[in-house]
Amino acid sequence: MRSKLFVPGSRPELFAKALAGDADALSFDLEDAVAEERKAAARAAVADFIAGAQAQTAKLFIVRTNAPDSPHFAADLAAVVRPGVSLLNLPKVESPQAVRDAVAAIETAERANGVAQPIGLLVNIETPRALAAAASIAAAHPRVAGLQLGLGDLFESDGIDRADPRNVHAAMFALRMAAAQAGVFAMDGAFAALDDDAGFREEARMARRLGFFGKSCIHPRQVGLANAVFTPSEAELAAARRIVAAAQAADAQARGAFAVDGRMIDPPFLKRAQALLAAARRPD
Repeated sequence: MRSKLFVPGSRPELFAKALAGDADALSFDLEDAVAEERKAAARAAVADFIAGAQAQTAKLFIVRTNAPDSPHFAADLAAVVRPGVSLLNLPKVESPQAVRDAVAAIETAERANGVAQPIGLLVNIETPRALAAAASIAAAHPRVAGLQLGLGDLFESDGIDRADPRNVHAAMFALRMAAAQAGVFAMDGAFAALDDDAGFREEARMARRLGFFGKSCIHPRQVGLANAVFTPSEAELAAARRIVAAAQAADAQARGAFAVDGRMIDPPFLKRAQALLAAARRPD
């Protein structure tokens, strides 16, 4: 999932265009992008579109619900917990118990709507409290597939300068370590400056160097930038293939240690090479 494009749930005229684009995943937003008076229409439009489009595409369909403690959450689940939804993106989660409570509500909606394949969770980490508890949140339930960083919410209310890459790196690193501890993926958040391609690339490259899966996009023009940053180069893939081949040769000769390209290789290096090749083979 190199790129995840947010699509406002209240703009159904954009759905088909987003589906035809190059984003690996579409994230239909029922939260911030939808005014209060349009919540019901948005959730109905998203549910109808996913029901009709799921067989047409290999894209991941994600729905960002309203916060689990909001008055809209139950209605969101009743509408969109349907076959074809890969992940629910939960905002404003600050504790493991909030995850478990949300899962209980999702299970009820799945039973009511005849959903046989449990839907996974992408949990937003967007407050200081959530960041401090991120590893516990990620490990709160097996349905948690990943954590997503929300720098806008995390930084703006406390006056933290996002233009300083040291601040961004610190937050990214903390979230990535929490995700690694729980064994889930980390997804980078959105970049609000639509006219700053260089800034988007810089932030995306930082995320990739830290092992993030991909980056969220709030406009189709950002999708190509994210895909380019998170697509492994042929040189990276060739190096990974050499490591895997050398490991297989070492196994055949009962050798525990071996070198590739002048560097000693041990299990963590092999695991990273295997993961890179596996990701390159995935259709998403």
